[in-house]
Amino acid sequence: MKLIHIAAASLFAGMLMSAPARAQTTFNASSWVPPGHLLSANVMVPWMHEVEKATEGRVKFNMLPKAPVGPPQTFDAVKDGIVDLSFTVHGYTPGRFTLTKMTEFGFLGDSAATISVAYQRMFERHLAKLNEHKGVKVIGVFSHGPGQIYSAKGPVVKLADLNQMKVRVGGGVVNDYTKALGANPLLKPSSESFQMLQSGVADGIFFPSESIEAFKLISLLRHGTEIPGGLYNTSFVMMMNEAKFKSLSAADQAAIDKLSGEHFARMVGKAWDVADAAGNDAINKAGVKMQHASASFVADIKSKVDPIEHAWYAEIKGKGLDGAALMKEFRAEIKNVAAGK
Repeated sequence: MKLIHIAAASLFAGMLMSAPARAQTTFNASSWVPPGHLLSANVMVPWMHEVEKATEGRVKFNMLPKAPVGPPQTFDAVKDGIVDLSFTVHGYTPGRFTLTKMTEFGFLGDSAATISVAYQRMFERHLAKLNEHKGVKVIGVFSHGPGQIYSAKGPVVKLADLNQMKVRVGGGVVNDYTKALGANPLLKPSSESFQMLQSGVADGIFFPSESIEAFKLISLLRHGTEIPGGLYNTSFVMMMNEAKFKSLSAADQAAIDKLSGEHFARMVGKAWDVADAAGNDAINKAGVKMQHASASFVADIKSKVDPIEHAWYAEIKGKGLDGAALMKEFRAEIKNVAAGK
């Protein structure tokens, strides 16, 4: 009898060892901003936890300690499988993305959440089908908070104050805006902002308030000018390696899809609004002299930058899109989101 029990136990153990283990897929995630930045700590990390929970642990993430490529190379790194999950700024690769400029124009609103959710809706309705993100799985598109003017030297209260001013910018529409306003744009990733201001290479920067604190620039700046609705915005995309996503089960793909799109855009937009508020507090406490742009200054800015938006209408006409109608719908959608719709 004892031999029978031993044989049965051995058979059971063998069955356990030969049973297939629960399938698990690990995605290598990469962030090119510091670990404490909201995009790392308050967006990527909690979103990855949501996915792990929704897939019951079948999908896992490994956050790399250091980004293996620079910000401008991130899109291709995800597409080619060097990393499996990351984000990029569309304007970091000039000429590659045209449609995404729609969320980079100024005076769209004062909340990253409302702009990002509206942008995601417009992306799904009109932009995704034209496949500018071919080769990656788009998790969501979004914008940072309203971009403002900050100076390491004198105040900026009129167009003449921007004349020949050297301004670090992130590329895209804001690069064209800077030229139109008479300043000299210095196209560099946000991670190089501190060195550029500290060394005097840049006289100022166009940034949302969150980024002034996040990149430790407060001590380098003396003045700031708030533009109602924002001077500009920046278009981002969070993306996943397409082949890795397609290797997942249908159920796990559906779980990720549910946590993508508008859900993701709202999540990142809310996080940015909170960070912008904290950034404003820190800027004010540090004694940076902030002021609101006068109505005449705003009117002068609009007279210089409006032609850039109109030029974009012509740029996308060949893609079968009516730029004026698109922007009218986008601005209406921003108001709908702000109204809770």
